[in-house]
Amino acid sequence: MKKDGVKRLLGGFLAIGLFLIVWWIGHQVLQKPLLPSPIEVLKRIPSLYEKEILIHLQVSSYRIFLGMLYALVGGFFLGLLMGSLPKWKYFFDPLIYLTYPIPKMALLPIVMLLGGLGDGSKITMIVLIVLPQVTISVRDAVRNIPSNYYDVYRLIQASKWQQFRYITFPATLSGIISGARVSLGTAISILFFTENYGTEYGMGYFIMDSWTRMDYGAMYAGILILSGFGLLLFLLLDLFSWWICKWQRTTD
Repeated sequence: MKKDGVKRLLGGFLAIGLFLIVWWIGHQVLQKPLLPSPIEVLKRIPSLYEKEILIHLQVSSYRIFLGMLYALVGGFFLGLLMGSLPKWKYFFDPLIYLTYPIPKMALLPIVMLLGGLGDGSKITMIVLIVLPQVTISVRDAVRNIPSNYYDVYRLIQASKWQQFRYITFPATLSGIISGARVSLGTAISILFFTENYGTEYGMGYFIMDSWTRMDYGAMYAGILILSGFGLLLFLLLDLFSWWICKWQRTTD
């Protein structure tokens, strides 16, 4: 585990270094204010604290946390229902397949009309995008559980709760985490877009406001902060997966 952690850390530093080198080369080639050097942008980050950057980040964190929480909980129970009760699949499967391909951003005007311009509409958009992905992941995880697993527990007269605790729930955890990984980046993108409407706080608003004022240094710094925030969420998700899914751990 330690060796794997060191390799991941070194790989992360190499990836960041390569990204900064490509960025610096692009700056040298373009030689225009619209693409400042990475050094200038990194130096600009401390000054953003005067522009309430922490408040913007806090507001975005609140929206993404609630949106992901509602979607994961709702997707877990809905996917569990669809996977455990075969009769329900004839209703929910077509419903998911019919609604999932709909571009969720096309629903933004409707959501804003019904839910207003506050946090509710932005959180709702995250839920609309993440919920189907988590639902499908959990449903498939439940349906892929071999039936003989349950037969063994029935043989020892285990209760329904014990079967759920030791078989169904551990199987769905991987589905929930996989769905969260796939949808987290999309959720951050949707949040960035929705924060351009009806709000004065949020990383999306800060970045676009800096762009309209042609403050490119602040704009790129905001993008880096938002990217770092997303990276932190992914790392926390990996850490949670390693901690909760003990059976998936490997030893060197």
